[in-house]
Amino acid sequence: MFEDKSLPNTPLSEIGEFGLIDRIKKSVEINNKSTLKGIGDDAAVLDFKDKKTVISTDMLTEGIHFNLAYVPLKHLGYKAIATNVSDICAMNATPTQVTVSIAVSDRFPVEAIDELYAGMLIACKKYKVDLVGGDTTSSRSGLVISVTAIGEAKEEDLVYRNGVKEKDLVVVTGDLGGAYFGLQILERENQVWKVNPQIQPDLTPYDYIIGRQLKPEARVDMVELLKKLEVKPNAMIDISDGLASELLHLSEQSKVGFTIYEEKIPLDQQVINVGEEFEINASIGALNGGEDYELLFTIPLEEHDKIKANPNFTVIGFANSLDEGNYLIGRGNSTKMPLTSQGWDSFKNYKEQLEED
Repeated sequence: MFEDKSLPNTPLSEIGEFGLIDRIKKSVEINNKSTLKGIGDDAAVLDFKDKKTVISTDMLTEGIHFNLAYVPLKHLGYKAIATNVSDICAMNATPTQVTVSIAVSDRFPVEAIDELYAGMLIACKKYKVDLVGGDTTSSRSGLVISVTAIGEAKEEDLVYRNGVKEKDLVVVTGDLGGAYFGLQILERENQVWKVNPQIQPDLTPYDYIIGRQLKPEARVDMVELLKKLEVKPNAMIDISDGLASELLHLSEQSKVGFTIYEEKIPLDQQVINVGEEFEINASIGALNGGEDYELLFTIPLEEHDKIKANPNFTVIGFANSLDEGNYLIGRGNSTKMPLTSQGWDSFKNYKEQLEED
């Protein structure tokens, strides 16, 4: 699907690795004072002076994390940057630089790589980060993308996973489940297309949730808003593997339990509608689907007044003692269910995929 008939398809072998690096370098702009040296030397040089450096790395592998049958390369590039920037946000830090490494097979022409990096640079511009280096190499198994995100923060501003206190309020940004149900739509339409390539799906009714899957946003804006409201979370994590999984991470790190209310989980109407279409409880998508890249954090009860009138934040529960465990209270307080993690596990899901194939 990366072959655009309106564009030339120049073999990568024609320009070589260094030609590709030069091509990328010409498109890159430097915006941060902390970037002393970017692409073009043996290493990037950064200067954060009196601030702490925050670093996170993530990898996307074709056939595991994305399917190029329905994921445009420009969207993939954007997502690769956004998902890594999200990890920096989860530390209550400011993203400043990224490095990008790719392994690519010879079935990708130069112009396809241009599209991939175009998406990356759009994301870099939006999040005000500099692309300062990386690596390129060949691959025999499709496309692999590895991004390292770098950020800065004052030591007193950093937020970790282990700071939850009993009686803290549990808060999420935005709404959840959209990326999961967007993926269900894309997978369904891909299967239809395989049977009859002449059928062109109408995805208009699903534009929001498909956007949540293909082009997620790192919540840099929410980190900035919290600072403006003078609210510092006790603990924070981004929702990449599903709400339930992230809550259990916080539980393990902070040695507390959580009580979460299903009716408080923020769901977009399109998520609810598609859940009904697939006969899947929309809350299940929010709890176990992942890839929403919203922020999950806890705050002391006395901070509630600072966020209660803000539509960007939703209080979904509270922290209790570890002995009380982790529970989801069903709608109308009808049931109390143990909170279990069924989110994404790369090795487990890969094994399941192999067994299905």
